[in-house]
Amino acid sequence: MSHTIDVAYVAELARLELSPDEKSLFQKQLETIVQYVEKIGGLDVEGIEPTMHGQALVNVFREDVVVPSAERERFLANAPERSGCEFKLPKIVEDA
Repeated sequence: MSHTIDVAYVAELARLELSPDEKSLFQKQLETIVQYVEKIGGLDVEGIEPTMHGQALVNVFREDVVVPSAERERFLANAPERSGCEFKLPKIVEDA
């Protein structure tokens, strides 16, 4: 079963202006894509369970564990400027 896509019609629906060379190029590309889809559609998948992923998914999340963090001063020591216990950043919003 072969389907033909009218590139000029699709371009018109999408309000795209295509040159004749572009229409010819896209026509060939779309025909190739449709051929691949038809080829895939012809595969015998009887007995194959549908999946969303190529591999089985497992829960990759770990339990939350509270661990001590580094001291605040260690992080603030890297700040080019600071205001008390906070990083001081340049103003990035105009008229604010």
